Amino acid sequence: MDHVRELPSSGPVGLWLVRTDAGPRDGAGGSGGAGVLDADERRRAAAFAFDRHRTRYITAHVALRGILGDRLGCTPDAVRFVRQPCPGCGELHGRPAVADAPELHFSLSHGGDLALVALAPAAVGVDVEELTDPAAAEDLTTVLHPREQAELAALDDLLDRRIAVTRVWVRKEAYLKGIGTGLSRAADLDYVGTLPDSPGAPGGWSVRDVAVPEGYAAAVALGPA
Repeated sequence: MDHVRELPSSGPVGLWLVRTDAGPRDGAGGSGGAGVLDADERRRAAAFAFDRHRTRYITAHVALRGILGDRLGCTPDAVRFVRQPCPGCGELHGRPAVADAPELHFSLSHGGDLALVALAPAAVGVDVEELTDPAAAEDLTTVLHPREQAELAALDDLLDRRIAVTRVWVRKEAYLKGIGTGLSRAADLDYVGTLPDSPGAPGGWSVRDVAVPEGYAAAVALGPA
């Protein structure tokens, strides 16, 4: 469908970009509408206060199910999700996984009217965000790795700094989602870098930027095979 677009392949990670304001559609990558969601997804969708945010959530998750269903050879509603153990405490609230295909790793992120889906043969995380506003950029800078803070301090132009903060933040979130901790792990512990062409790669991971429409930034992190 025209609201779900597979991005050019780079290595073992498959990436799809979803326009979530379009609403869920019938067809591959977006099959069946909200009826394909499970009880937990429907509960989360119902909790949104605004219809626009609910539509974006439903569209992203329907697209994810369509993409996984295409890969697994099943209908989107037949995809079953589980949670892996948390690396920090061992409880079952770590990275999401496909119950019947633990070897197929995936990640989903949504920001603004975009969602990003990744499939990979190893642990993977993605993040997509709208350009950070000036106040948030200043706040985020204070929680980053010291080297990242120094790189940002060297930027005189405020727009360049906002872009760099958004860039480093999506890299960091992609990595933290990939290792399964999310933001429960302090953002200043791992260096992923703020510069355009030099993402860091903590602990054997690879981190790279993903080309998305203007006004957004995105990244994908892939773990060791």
